[in-house]
Amino acid sequence: MTGRIHSFESFGTVDGPGIRFVVFLQGCPLRCKYCHNPDTWGKGGQEYSVEEVVNRVLRYKNYFGEKGGITVSGGEPLLQIEFVTELFTALKAKGVHTCVDTSGVTFDENNADSVEKHKKLLAVTDLFLLDIKHIDDKACKELTGQGNGKTLAFAKFLSENGKVIWIRQVLVPNITDDDESLKRTRAFLDTLKTVERVEVLPYHTLGVVKYEKLGLEYPLKEVEPPKKERVQNAKRILFGENYD
Repeated sequence: MTGRIHSFESFGTVDGPGIRFVVFLQGCPLRCKYCHNPDTWGKGGQEYSVEEVVNRVLRYKNYFGEKGGITVSGGEPLLQIEFVTELFTALKAKGVHTCVDTSGVTFDENNADSVEKHKKLLAVTDLFLLDIKHIDDKACKELTGQGNGKTLAFAKFLSENGKVIWIRQVLVPNITDDDESLKRTRAFLDTLKTVERVEVLPYHTLGVVKYEKLGLEYPLKEVEPPKKERVQNAKRILFGENYD
């Protein structure tokens, strides 16, 4: 089994608990207007076998120890779900904590094959970082090119199967930071049983240089990062009773 990989990060600190070895997979069906990795969208990257990636990860096991582990991100890593499942199966056998950073957009609750593939992944994954792009379906399609139905269905699927979830919300001024949307997101999270943490990720413009190198027009060039008070407001709403 081989996977197409964009890049590796040996000492990630923002992609799950502890120090993480992060694997960025190539390919993504979404076109988020704020994406800072547009170079992961299409074909490209380099092909690696499961064994090659396992060997890379294990070199760093003494550094990330029991508190850290591996996080597979992207792009959208679950476009290569069979590869991720086989990789995690091998690493779980070595005692490595496994985590996926996903939008859940590959999940189709009405397709038995899709459900079965995702169930196999759940069996070898300790934590899911789930990106809810926008709680409003129409606004989500405008922001990413696709609606949010599969993401929300996947969140429910994870909850029903007892898998730990960290929710991630990118806060984009005048797009995802209005109180109504944030309250709707909080109400949805209240229907889930396994959300352990909510992260508010302030929008930034670090990806602009990549767009320029790729000859692409950056969609949000007029948008500035959110003010501190707007970030605090989002945390107050999304964290609910856990806000400190």
